[in-house]
Amino acid sequence: MTDAARVEGPTTVLDPSIVAALAPLVAEPRATAVLTDFDGTLAPIVADPATVRPLPGAAETLARLVRSFGLVAVVSGRPVAFLVDRLGPAAGAVSLVGLYGLERRVGGAVAVLPDAEPWRRVVAGVVGRLERTVPAGVWVEPKGLTVTVHWRAAPDRAPEAESLVAAEVATTGLLPHPGRMSVELRPPIDVDKGSAVTGLAEGFRSACFLGDDLGDLPAFAALDRLSSEGVATVAVAAVDGESSPEVAAAADLVVDGPGGALAVLRWLADAADA
Repeated sequence: MTDAARVEGPTTVLDPSIVAALAPLVAEPRATAVLTDFDGTLAPIVADPATVRPLPGAAETLARLVRSFGLVAVVSGRPVAFLVDRLGPAAGAVSLVGLYGLERRVGGAVAVLPDAEPWRRVVAGVVGRLERTVPAGVWVEPKGLTVTVHWRAAPDRAPEAESLVAAEVATTGLLPHPGRMSVELRPPIDVDKGSAVTGLAEGFRSACFLGDDLGDLPAFAALDRLSSEGVATVAVAAVDGESSPEVAAAADLVVDGPGGALAVLRWLADAADA
């Protein structure tokens, strides 16, 4: 991990080894797709996920990137509407993929994967049952087509929360996806951040993805496949003390949390503007 980044006037300065790894992305910015996660990458992880906000300057940096690069996208487990709210004016120029690819913003509207829509009622039932039964301190986050159960505020209640989730998995057909002090239930549809990244990066000569959690591993794997096809790719892991070691192991670059990720994005914007 490195936090070797600083801002000098209007310019972000990175460790030379990071600069060397990122250089292919700015050789032809219009032929490059810049893709990033939101929680834990553009925004710090917080106890109450409903209160999360991007780091100061993150949304503005995305807007700067849009001016130079062929594609800039946020690929998140959050709903598209949530991303629009949190990114503010910058969201208008950035491509948004929500719920791991179950939602996309198309022409200003949210398009839902047709196979996912029938699961909305199933998820709503799960949300209702979990909200009535989870122990104190455990939070149920409904997302329409998915639901996440968080125990960051009550880590000692994790076994109870996981047991309740397992019961729902057994009876509904939804699939569990572990995350940071959480588990998410999603429809059994072959869509994830990997398929989203594969589609977004199609036709580009270089691409990167910045992520922090287990849900980002498919995106890193997608970059590996693109690399084998001749695309210049860079997988950036934004990690901290609680990050799963698999995330850093799968990345080309490892930086220090959202601050390190934002430094990378700022450098890309600076380098493309130079």
